[in-house]
Order: sequence, then C-alpha cells, then structure tokens
Amino acid sequence: MPAEALGARPSSVSRRGRLLTGLLLAAGLAWASLGLAPGDALPGETGRGILRLFCEGALSPALTYEDGSAPADAPLLLVRVGGALWKTLIFAAAGMSLALVIGLLFGFLGARSWWTDDERECEVRARARAPVRRVMTLVHVSVRVLIALMRSVHELLWAVLLLAALGLTSFSAVIAIAIPYGGTLAKVFSEMLDECPRDSVRSLRAIGAGGVGVFAWGLLPRAAGDMSAYAFYRFECAVRSSAILGFFGYPTIGYYLRLSAENVHYREVWTYLYALLALVGLLELWSSKLRRRVVMR
Repeated sequence: MPAEALGARPSSVSRRGRLLTGLLLAAGLAWASLGLAPGDALPGETGRGILRLFCEGALSPALTYEDGSAPADAPLLLVRVGGALWKTLIFAAAGMSLALVIGLLFGFLGARSWWTDDERECEVRARARAPVRRVMTLVHVSVRVLIALMRSVHELLWAVLLLAALGLTSFSAVIAIAIPYGGTLAKVFSEMLDECPRDSVRSLRAIGAGGVGVFAWGLLPRAAGDMSAYAFYRFECAVRSSAILGFFGYPTIGYYLRLSAENVHYREVWTYLYALLALVGLLELWSSKLRRRVVMR
C-alpha cells in the first residue's frame, strides 16, 4: 500500500472522530440547556387516564357519533369521513398541481445545464458575450435564492401567514401547500437535470444541435422518469400536509379529527386516523406502481 494512503487514513479517521465528538457534545448541550430528563416522558395520573382512553379507542373505532347529540340532519359518521377524505385529496391535488408548475419552471431555470452545456462552451460564451453571461448568471443565482426561500418556510407557517392575509379560504390552503412544495420540487428537479449523463448531450452537439434542443432532447428525457417518481412521492406528502391543515380550520380530515379530540371522542379520532392511514396506504400502492412503470420505461 502506498505510503501516502497509509498517512491519509489516520487523518481521515481522526476527522470523523472529531466530528462525532462534536455532534455528541452539541446533543448533550442541547439536552442540558432544555432541562430534559427521561422521567419527563412519563405521563402523570391525569395523563395516564387520557392515554388509556385513547388506546382503548384504537380497539373499537366508532361507526356512529359517540355523544348521540348530533343534529338530525347531520350525515352519518362514515359519510362524513368519506367527505373529509375527499376534501383532503382535493386540497392536496390542487396544491401539487400548482407546485408542479412552479417546480418545473424554477427547476429548469435553476439547473446549471439549462444555461451551459459544458465548460468549453461556457468559456467561449464568456469571451464572446460577457454582458449576456452576467445577466444569465444573475438570473440563475436569483432563481436559486428564490427556491431556497420558498422551501425554507414550512407549509404550516405559510398557512398561518396566508390565513391572516387571505382568511380561511380554499385558495390560501392551496397556496400554503404549493409554495414550499414547489420550492422543493424545483431544487430536486434542477439537481436531477444537472446529474444526468452527458453522453447524449455530446452526441447532439456533434450533429449541430442548439442549446434548447440539447436540453429538450438530451437531458430532459433522461431525467423525466426520476422527476415523475419524485413528484408522485411528494403528492403522498401533500396529502398528509393537507390533513394537517385541517387543524387550522380548513375542511380536511384534520379538522374533524381535532373536533373529536377536543370533545374527548377518542373512538371517533381513531376512525378518522384509520381512514387517513388507509388512504395513505392506497396512495402508496398506487404511486409505487406508477413509479415502477414510469422509471422502467
């Protein structure tokens, strides 16, 4: 074994050791500053009673309203569950449809491969059209910053801001999902485009294809499968986010789940939870089949 490799290995190990030690010290400092103790995880007497009722509800989910005081014109509980699931899907689909538009647009503009094909061409363009290159660089950097800003704020915080600005409307819920999801899609799409193999790009360049043609026919088809698979996965996440938005008052399944929990109707809570779990499971089966079909093409 070369002497250089023997000398480099202890240094690499020592760096990893220092990094691990630093992480452990940071974790210990965080626990100490928050005053956390293992005993805090144990509920008190009141908490144990609530936990027991909650767990008992899991064994016998409600099929009808628990209190029996529902209005005469109220829909059946299972009908309400189905309607809440449908609303949850609608909000998620609307938010993801807008997020896909944002993700595709900013993903293309944020990808380095959209602006340059290879380093040599970049140097030629830099010498020939320096002002144009500066504008292109400014646009690229601005789009990357905008993507980072969009995805740095969680959808729940966007919901709080939009709820104050627009009120409790369907549009505010859709925008709250679309902005952070669009930023995340844009970041991942741009990285997928930049990491595509360049063999087809070189072949197209050899026959005189232009920049737009190289991107459209050399890069985009190579990344389309992975981009589609990731979009399906993000739709599953959007369904869960849509359900959580119900805690802010939007008519998704989270809204009815919160009402049941506040009224200590834990059997109803588990009915909504089981319905949500079933929906997410079905979406996972559906999207996994679609992902395999798209990626294998």
